[in-house]
Amino acid sequence: MRFIVICVIFFIPLFAANKDFTLYKKEGNIKGNTLLIIGGIHGDEPGGYFAPAFLEKHYKIKKGNVWIVPNINADSIIANKRGLYNDMNRKFSVIEKDDPDYLVVNKIKKIILDKKVDLVLNLHDGHGFFRKNYENAIFNPNAWGQATIIDQEKINGLEKFGNLDEIATKVNNALNNDKLFQDFHSFGVKNTETKFKDEQMQLSLTFFAVTHNKPAFAIETSKNITDLAHKVIYQLKSIEEFMKVMNIEFERDFDVNNYEEVSKKLFDFGKVRINNNMIFDLSDIKKTTRFVPLKNDKNDFKFEHILADTKFIDNRYEIYIGNLKVSDFYPQIFPIAEYKKDIKIEVDGKIINTKFAEEVNIKENFKILKTDFRVNIIGFSKTGVESEDDILVKKSDILDNYSVDNGKTKYRVEFYKDGKFYGMIILNFLKDDI
Repeated sequence: MRFIVICVIFFIPLFAANKDFTLYKKEGNIKGNTLLIIGGIHGDEPGGYFAPAFLEKHYKIKKGNVWIVPNINADSIIANKRGLYNDMNRKFSVIEKDDPDYLVVNKIKKIILDKKVDLVLNLHDGHGFFRKNYENAIFNPNAWGQATIIDQEKINGLEKFGNLDEIATKVNNALNNDKLFQDFHSFGVKNTETKFKDEQMQLSLTFFAVTHNKPAFAIETSKNITDLAHKVIYQLKSIEEFMKVMNIEFERDFDVNNYEEVSKKLFDFGKVRINNNMIFDLSDIKKTTRFVPLKNDKNDFKFEHILADTKFIDNRYEIYIGNLKVSDFYPQIFPIAEYKKDIKIEVDGKIINTKFAEEVNIKENFKILKTDFRVNIIGFSKTGVESEDDILVKKSDILDNYSVDNGKTKYRVEFYKDGKFYGMIILNFLKDDI
C-alpha cells in the first residue's frame, strides 16, 4: 500500500510559491526511448491530470521508459482554475524570480531538456471540437478540443521523432479508427504554426521544447465532453499510440475500452492515513467528517492517490483528489500520543490483533477487549458506561448517521487515555451477498 505524504504546517511565506511536483519514473527492464508526460498545467482541465495519474497507477512499462508529472500546477488544480498565478503555460520564454510558478517552471524545463527525454506530451482539455473547416461555434478551426496540437510540421535536422505532423496524423488516425463514444468525438491535427502565427503559443511549454530540439505535442480532449471517464480514456488511448510510435512496450491491468471498469478505477480514491494513527477510505467518504481528532498543527496526511491534497480554510481541512473536493474534515484538537502495540478485538466470535490506522471487516458483531484505554465507538451509547469496551456490539446498535461512508458500513472506534488521543480503528460491516 503506497502513500504520498503531505504534512500540513501553518506559516506565512515570504512570497507565494506554487507547490512542488513529483516526477514518477516507470522504466522497463528493456532499454528504449523515454516519453515525458506532463499533466495539470491548467488546473481546470481534469482530463489533463486524471489521465496521467491513472496511467501511473495502472500501467506497467516493459520496454522503454515513461516519466510522468501528473500535477505540475498543484495550486491551480485545487482551485479548479486555469492558472491561480496567471497562465503557467505562458511562462516558458521568460519568468521573473518572484513569480509563484518560478521554481516549478524551471524544474520542468530541466526535466524536458534531460538528454534521456525523447518526446514530450503536454495534456489538456480544450474548448469545442477542432475542425479544419468552420461548421459552427463549437466545431471550427479555432476550437482546441479533440485535437493533437503541434507547433510546426517538423523539427528540421532531427531524425528521431522530428516529423511532428506525420506522428500526430498517425496517432489521430489510430484514435479515429478505434472506438469513439460518439462519432463527433473524432480527433484532428492542429498545427498552430507557432513561430509565425501565434505569439502566445511562443511562450508555451511545447514551443520551449521544440525550440530546444525536443519533439513535443499537446493532447487536447474536449471540455464539451462532460464525462471525466470518457476524457481519460481518450487521453490514455492517445498516450498509448505515442508509446507505440516510440516502440515503448506496456501492459495495463484493465480494458481501456471498458467504460465501467475505467470509471470504477478512476473514482477509487484510495485511503488517507493521518498522523499514522487513523485511516479513512476516500472513495465513498461523506462530504463532511466532524470531530476528527487532530493536533493543533503539523498534521501528517499520507495519501494513496497521487492527486490528493489538503487545504486548510475556515478551521477545517478540505480534502481533494485533483479538483474534486471529497470531504471537509472538521478537527477536534487533542494532544496526540503514540502506541505501536496490537489492539485485540473479538470479531464474529474470534479474537484478532489489529493496530491503529487499520480497517477491520465484520460480518455480525464485535467486542473491543478490555485495556487501559477509554474506548469511544462513534454512534454507539450505553447508559452508565464510560468506556465502550468489553461490550458485544452489532451494526444495528450503532446509529447509521455516524458512519464515515455514504454506504453506511464503516464506523469509527477511538482510543483515549489521560486526555490524549492514541488512535482510531475503522469497523467495516460487510454487506450480505445478493
